Amino acid sequence: MLEAVARGFAAAGHQVVVLTTSPPRGTSPVDLPGVIVRRFPVLRDRTGYVRGYLPYLSFDIPLLFRMLFRRRADLYFVEPPPTTGAVVRTVATLVRRPYFYDAADIWSDAASMATSSALVLRLLRLVEKFAMRGARRAFTISSGVANRMRELDIHTPTTVIGFGVDVGVFRFEEAKPSDYRYFVYAGTYSEWHGAGIFVDAFARFSVDHPEYRLVFVGNGTDRALLEKRTAELSLDSVDFLESIGAAQLATLLASADAALASLKPGGGYDYAFTTKVYSSLAVGCPTVFTGIGPTKDFLEGIDPSRRAGLAVDYDVDAVASALASIAADPVSRPRRQALSDWARQSFSLSAIADTVVRESLSGARK
Repeated sequence: MLEAVARGFAAAGHQVVVLTTSPPRGTSPVDLPGVIVRRFPVLRDRTGYVRGYLPYLSFDIPLLFRMLFRRRADLYFVEPPPTTGAVVRTVATLVRRPYFYDAADIWSDAASMATSSALVLRLLRLVEKFAMRGARRAFTISSGVANRMRELDIHTPTTVIGFGVDVGVFRFEEAKPSDYRYFVYAGTYSEWHGAGIFVDAFARFSVDHPEYRLVFVGNGTDRALLEKRTAELSLDSVDFLESIGAAQLATLLASADAALASLKPGGGYDYAFTTKVYSSLAVGCPTVFTGIGPTKDFLEGIDPSRRAGLAVDYDVDAVASALASIAADPVSRPRRQALSDWARQSFSLSAIADTVVRESLSGARK
């Protein structure tokens, strides 16, 4: 999303400077034509993620000086964590420039799944409100997040832009031959995702379908739990792969019977949208989603003839049954191409980025 926005500003004739981190070890930096990218090393956990108070501060404290001691911008665009938003608000106020906030989600709600400390949650809530309230405008992916902002007394003008996918990368392609059939869970698997349900459901499913594998791609705080549960169930048909590039992921999805996505109910984060479904649909790969909220409503609202996938309750038996349904009636290649064509036309990330650029430039002039 941020890459698309940066490209959008550059395409509109503006000089764009991105202040970001040095990539994780073993990962090559990505250069954007027409965009100046400035990188700074940060603290990462053993999986390569920037997660936790000290890692956030290792980016945010240098960011304060990186912004102050360079030419002031006409506008700033920032995404969470809230601590970064707070730094940008502070600098933007000092230099009297507007900033715009990518309110992808509510971090202080999501944090309740990671900590029970009332003090930590209260402080994070205060920082997040500070970061959001000072923005000239916020952008968010769903009305659920916008409504939650109002509940928290955050009245920053907000545009619901939805989310999209890089249609230049995620598109239909002929599946490469595979020695086995498989399902793919790609992305982060943290506490609020509850991805462990797929391990239990796959164990039941694989009794009658031993030819299948379950592939996790990415990382997250629940990885150790997922690996432990896999060992407890004596499953040797579950793979854990490190994060891969978008092009590699598109190829992996092209051969998968279905992509998997989840959102664990009851964590105070039920309004969140699992945006990974856009990537799988753009490739033409149906999605099995388990949980509640706008992702389920989204999939159930798609014409069944498109074969976009299944949305089921957060229940092991329901998920196992959904996997069995996909296995019994896999989506044909022509149908997958039709699904891809529809999704790529409907959820282009560049079109969404254009909206962000247009409204940001308009807001900056006020």
